[in-house]
Order: sequence, then C-alpha cells, then structure tokens
Amino acid sequence: MTGLSGPRVTIKDVAARAGVSKGAVSLAFNHKPGLSEATRDRIFRAARELGWAPNLTARTLAGSRVDVVGLAVCRPARMLGLEPFYMEFVSGVESVLTEHSCSLLLRLVRTVEEEAGLQESWWRGRQIGGSILVDFRADDPRVAVARRLGMPVVAVGHPSLTGGLTSVWTDDATAVTEAVRYLAALGHRRIARVGGAAALGHTAIRTAAFDEAARALELAGALQVATDFSGDAGARATRSLLTAAPADRPTAIVYDNDIMAVAGLSVAAEMGLRVPEEVSLLAWDDSQLCRLTHPTLSAMSHDVHGFGAEVARTLFGVITGDGPGSHPVPTPVLTPRGSTAPPKV
Repeated sequence: MTGLSGPRVTIKDVAARAGVSKGAVSLAFNHKPGLSEATRDRIFRAARELGWAPNLTARTLAGSRVDVVGLAVCRPARMLGLEPFYMEFVSGVESVLTEHSCSLLLRLVRTVEEEAGLQESWWRGRQIGGSILVDFRADDPRVAVARRLGMPVVAVGHPSLTGGLTSVWTDDATAVTEAVRYLAALGHRRIARVGGAAALGHTAIRTAAFDEAARALELAGALQVATDFSGDAGARATRSLLTAAPADRPTAIVYDNDIMAVAGLSVAAEMGLRVPEEVSLLAWDDSQLCRLTHPTLSAMSHDVHGFGAEVARTLFGVITGDGPGSHPVPTPVLTPRGSTAPPKV
C-alpha cells in the first residue's frame, strides 16, 4: 500500500493519524459495518492528508468481486437516447461485462461536479467495483476523487486531460487534420466545422487541430461554431453558416457527430442547396444514420462498439493489475461517400 507521492505511507500511518487501529482503517476502506460515521470520516480524512489509498490488486485478490461497473454521462436523457455514439459505446462495454457476469450501472448527471460526488457515493457504498469516466474537461474534478479513493477507473480521453489515470482514447487531432486536408485536396478553401460543447476536452483538441490544419493549408475562410451536439443545434449552426453571403459561405462543413450532419443535410435541402454540388458535408462517428441519407454522408469512421469493448477490457485489467495500461485505439479513418465532392466553380 503506497501513497500517491513522497515517502512510502502505510495503513499503520493512517491508523496513527486517525487515532484508530489498522483493523478500523481496513473496515472503513472496505465499507464494512462496525464504525461510526464520525470515525469513518476521520479515517478518510487522515488518508487524504497522507495521500494514501488501498492497493487495488490486494483488494481484488482478497476476495472482492466485480459485479457492477459504473458509468455516468453528463447529457440530457432525450439527447442521449438519440445519439448513436453512446448507444454503440455502451453495447461494446456490455459485450465485455457479459463475459464477466457483470452489470452496468448507468446514470445521467447534470454536471461533472455532480458526477464526482456520485462516483464517490457509489464506491463508498460498495455499489460498484470500478467505473468508466467519459467526457473529460480541463482540471476535471473526477481525477482527484478517483485517486483519493483508490477507485479503479478507466478514463476515456486523451492523457493530457486525465491526470495520470489509465486512459483509452482516439487520436482526434490526427482525424480532424485528415478531414481538413481531404476537403482542401478536393479544392475547398472555405471550410467550416460545427463542433461540440466547448468545455469538453476532446472538443478543444479538435478545435486546435482544425485551426492548425487551416493555417498550414492557408485556408483564410475556415471557421468553427460550438454547439451542444444536438440535431437542433447542428441545424441552427448550419443555417447560420449557409445564410452568409455567397462569397463568404462555406463550401464544405465538418460536423462533430452524425446527428448534426444529418440535420445539416436537411437544412441544405430546405435552403435549396445541392449536396455535394454546392456544399459538401462530412460527419463524425459514421453510424448507420450516415448510410441511410440521400446522398449518403461521408464520415470519419471508427469502430465505436469495439472502442467500448476495449475500454471495458482495460478496466478489468486495472482491477486485476495485469492490464495493458493507457493506450489509444485506432484513429478514425475517412470514408468518402456521396456528400463530398470538389466545389462548384
């Protein structure tokens, strides 16, 4: 059992700081009865002050079973039900949990701070054996909670956002760069991006990569609009972009998910603009939605189901101590279809 930094800290040190026995510390961290809430809080406070957390592998070998894995998502319920990404991601997670006779505890939250409290409540109440954390922000409060509790987690996000937690991620920067280069190679000079929520870390990574690619290609007409990922917001952003004067109107638009791209296709039809002759559209994620439209949507494709499965496998590796550690999954690849073409001269 080790501290997070500095000299080696043991359970004996925590017991001495809290004025209890080592057995009491073990009871507190294993969420067993026999202690008052005041004593429990004193033990947890002492552990926090010393930077100590119980060894996860030792707890697992001592007989802890993982029956439930937690996943909290900070999205409105209606929107989550419409978003193919999370449905495919969860199905991938479930495919691995089933192999381990394990269930998924899914909760929707309003803020990341609410989730941080929820994760702590789940762990202290022995409701979960580990958790999957998604949609990271800069200075995300869940990092400190997971480390303080010694809770086994996998962070779905770039390591620059996840504070040293075991992470699995897609290379969003490379994928965005490929998308911009592809459209520029077709001859587009006015390229727009309808992005996701600005507070999300992966949105910030995509935004920076888009700007950098546009500068490198000297695309003076490149611009970006932030949204909440919903179809309504994607439609509004598209309408705003396409009502610009013809000399300023983008000839190609990249969307951060497929729902917004489908909404953008509808807006183009509403405005009498032909796709791809007058405006090219490129989606992200490449769900079945992209293949059901007319024209079919070009997309940055990746195996979202496989992504979820890999995240779940990595979490079980964290719990047992023999996993692969932090690693990326394959970068999304461009799949051209009927919605992209050279711009009309």
